[in-house]
Amino acid sequence: MKKLIFLLLLSIPALTFSQVRNEIQIPDIMGFKTLKCDFHMHTVFSDGLVWPTVRVSEAYAQGLDAIAITDHIEYRPHKNDMPGASLNRPYEIAEAAARSNNIILIRGSEITRSMPPGHSNALFLSDCNALDVSVYMDAFKAAKAQNAFIFWNHPGWDAQQPDTTRWFKEHKELYNSGLMQGIEVVNGTEYYPEAQRWCMEKKLTMLGNTDVHDPLTPKEGEHRTMTLVFASARTPEAIHEALIERRTVVYLNDKLIGEEKYLKEIFHQSIEIVNTEKTDKYYRITVKNNSDLPFYLHKTSHNPDLVYFRDYTIEPHSRHTITVKLANGATGGDVNFEITNLLAEPNKGLQVSFPI
Repeated sequence: MKKLIFLLLLSIPALTFSQVRNEIQIPDIMGFKTLKCDFHMHTVFSDGLVWPTVRVSEAYAQGLDAIAITDHIEYRPHKNDMPGASLNRPYEIAEAAARSNNIILIRGSEITRSMPPGHSNALFLSDCNALDVSVYMDAFKAAKAQNAFIFWNHPGWDAQQPDTTRWFKEHKELYNSGLMQGIEVVNGTEYYPEAQRWCMEKKLTMLGNTDVHDPLTPKEGEHRTMTLVFASARTPEAIHEALIERRTVVYLNDKLIGEEKYLKEIFHQSIEIVNTEKTDKYYRITVKNNSDLPFYLHKTSHNPDLVYFRDYTIEPHSRHTITVKLANGATGGDVNFEITNLLAEPNKGLQVSFPI
């Protein structure tokens, strides 16, 4: 019991949040709501250092719409301080706080095994205890029987893959059996380009989560890692459907990682062309960024008679003017850029054009 009290005292800094919500301004797209989500976090019910309600307080203050508390099934170093506690207990404790803070709380657990297959999260469970079995494949099947959404956690974690990020035959078996529907492309602040490639090739959902264990307080001007989910409604059912349909983008620091169609739509819904000006010698485009996202533009191949700078940064909630000189009688064409912080492929930015 003394150990548990000590652990709870460590969580006090997280309890001092003023409950002022930091709304994250990223546009809705394609008729869907853009929900900010974190599907991987821990509490004292496994190896975390906070009480479940603290995770709700953090989520509210940091602008999230939905969270899943995913304590380990097989690794619970504090269980002697809470003898007989159900694996469902973190969800039960956090449920009222989530409801009062308008946070969607998803019941989940982390299936914690050595590599292969490593660690995986199962979301939308009805009973986490059913996954507490000795054979890992039986745990996955028990999750699937509850219509869970299952994804592979931190595939490039060097504690389990010290030399290279590999796809094992066990992952192939899980994938072919419908027991793996997504992969963490980002865990904490670690980006796994191999995982992004697997998601693209195998039609798996891309996720980014904090995997937080300690109290979480982002620095001023920063945000936690999250998954942007494009859902038809702000409900657990709509989030589940969106994850199955792979309508996600990962938000890491100032980067977005995801499918081209979603990244392009976020960019075009964020950027508003507020003025254009043309003479015989130049063309000017003034754009306004209505989102919290920066956009880093790098010039790519183009008509050499359209002369413009190599790099531009469009800061959040700001205006920026791009001036294109018209040389050798040029009257128009495409101004081409790579947006280097929107990763539509592993370590490769989104290609966009402005016609003039």
